[in-house]
Amino acid sequence: MNRVRLASAESPARDAGLWNGFLAQFRRELAIARRRGSDLLNPLMFLALVVMLFPLGISPRPDLLADIAPGLLWVAALLAMLLSLDTLFRSDFADGSLEQMSLSPRPLPLLCLAKITAHWLLTGVPLALCVPLLGVMLSLPATGYLVLMLSLALGTATLSLIGAIGAALTVGLPRGGVLLSLLVLPLYIPVLIFGAGAVQAAIEGGIAGPALALSGALAAIALAAAPFAVAAALRISLNG
Repeated sequence: MNRVRLASAESPARDAGLWNGFLAQFRRELAIARRRGSDLLNPLMFLALVVMLFPLGISPRPDLLADIAPGLLWVAALLAMLLSLDTLFRSDFADGSLEQMSLSPRPLPLLCLAKITAHWLLTGVPLALCVPLLGVMLSLPATGYLVLMLSLALGTATLSLIGAIGAALTVGLPRGGVLLSLLVLPLYIPVLIFGAGAVQAAIEGGIAGPALALSGALAAIALAAAPFAVAAALRISLNG
């Protein structure tokens, strides 16, 4: 009986310790991001340049741009997310912080999840908020804006989680950016299909719910599996 009481008393303390570890790592990532403000603007600038160049290269006709807008905006957001993934673990690997994380008493998957969460909030969420503004340049119908924001919010979370696995595997390589793209781009295809499909369905007057539900299911699966895969990949990179 005493052992049961002791275990029940330790459980809240253990949960509080895990939560404090997550918050400490999350705050550290936000503090680092504040010191590197230009890195946060690079994906947004890349997204804006891609969207602005497409009408010049294809045609300025509003009807043609409206047809390709869902897929174009989603592809541009996907590439912008990919652009920011190469630096997710590289600076920590260079200064030894990753090794300290692996030796920490806190679970490494939890610390990895904190880094991924910060990356999504600082990169994915701004992209989801800015892409509808760029949709005006592509004559995106008004019925697609809300679904576009929702699909990108879910999709960029999945992209961060999946991309973190590739970033962890290639963190120790001198030219890991190219290999990172080759590793994660095939895994991004379902996210792209469901995300762009939801926006297209909303524009055509259909039901976007099934595609959004599938996007949410992908995000849930990635959330459950990716932190452990990232932790294992980091251990491989550190011991390699």
